[in-house]
Amino acid sequence: MTSTPTLLKRILSLLVSVLAFVISLLLCLPVILLPPATAVPAWAWIPLAAAEMALLVLFFRLQPAWKGAAASLAGLLLVGVLAVGASQAFAKTPPITDAQGKPLPGSIATLEQVTLNGSRQWVSIRGKDTSKPVLLFLAGGPGGSQLATARYALGGLEEHFVVVNWEQPGAGKSFDAVDRSTITPERYIADARALVLLLRERFGQDKVYVLGESWGSALGVMLVQRHPELFHAFVGTGQMVAFLENDRMCYDFALNWARERGDAKKIETLTRQGPPPYYGKNVAWQEAAFLMDTFNYMNANPAIADNGANTFRDLAAPEYGLYDKVSWFRGVLETLDVVYPQLWDVDFRQQATKLAVPVYFLIGRHDVNAPTVLTEQYFAVLDAPHKEIVWFEHSGHTPWVSESDRFVEVMVNTVLAQTQGR
Repeated sequence: MTSTPTLLKRILSLLVSVLAFVISLLLCLPVILLPPATAVPAWAWIPLAAAEMALLVLFFRLQPAWKGAAASLAGLLLVGVLAVGASQAFAKTPPITDAQGKPLPGSIATLEQVTLNGSRQWVSIRGKDTSKPVLLFLAGGPGGSQLATARYALGGLEEHFVVVNWEQPGAGKSFDAVDRSTITPERYIADARALVLLLRERFGQDKVYVLGESWGSALGVMLVQRHPELFHAFVGTGQMVAFLENDRMCYDFALNWARERGDAKKIETLTRQGPPPYYGKNVAWQEAAFLMDTFNYMNANPAIADNGANTFRDLAAPEYGLYDKVSWFRGVLETLDVVYPQLWDVDFRQQATKLAVPVYFLIGRHDVNAPTVLTEQYFAVLDAPHKEIVWFEHSGHTPWVSESDRFVEVMVNTVLAQTQGR
């Protein structure tokens, strides 16, 4: 008869083996994700997959068992690191092709690092003709990355512009570009200016266009206010005007909606944390507690054609390596925590009432996340060489995604047509 200590020892050994095998399977994930979610070619990921299979066999074949487990875990960890490195090295933006699927002559489609004020940051540059005007796209956030989203939604702009999508410090591929604890709005403005100067020289143009969405729309206002000589025009969508008032309106909206639904848990959560402003850690989570409700409300609105959310598709895009995909989430959380509290005092109705470039607001009629009343108030007091609001009747916060075809049409036939050569 087997003694109790011996039985316990066997059970413990079995549990340890099972745990080690589960960890081994988890270490296989980087290689498993290479074919469907990265740009790593088959000739690179197949050997890595074969090595993993051999290491899993080793787990069971090498004796004593602890040696097999140790060797397998060590090997799988090394292969996983190589897989992450390969995913980063092979990341790319797809070429712009002709009807036969060949790269279009005269086009540009690059994913590259540029040096901005001493830090290496990433940009994608895409256009069918490098002689076309340059358009700088400023993503939302702070800390947001929209390399793939913009390519999918605004690909039509590549016919008429050289579209530059900037991964801002603390976001996506530029997540580690600078010490995140030091990021300020001033840093964004300075780095954006440095990027524009590089683009002017590279493409031989004196001015560029700037299109900002959500947080990027606020950064765009700051940028053209400070350096109007660099820009043909500013286009804002999901326009942010006054951060504290904006978010208090969103908080009140979410709280009232929860009361209408009888959602006691949500009411308790929002009441406990109170309205903005928020400071310190967990700002992103406090903001999400009510901002996600504004998006959920818009997503359920039948008047909105398409909410534009396709996170899995975007994360699977070839622009992002496996580390970038993790940084995609970390930027939204960690960078927002640092930067957002610095924006509570921003109110363009008081601080940016005069802009020396043409201004276009392309606004979703049903935007709850950036209440349209604030944009209308800002528009009323704004002094600019030309100002115009274009309404998108089937959109919420992201008309550039929800009504992308019309958005491109307005960018070309209104913004570009009215300002080219200015």
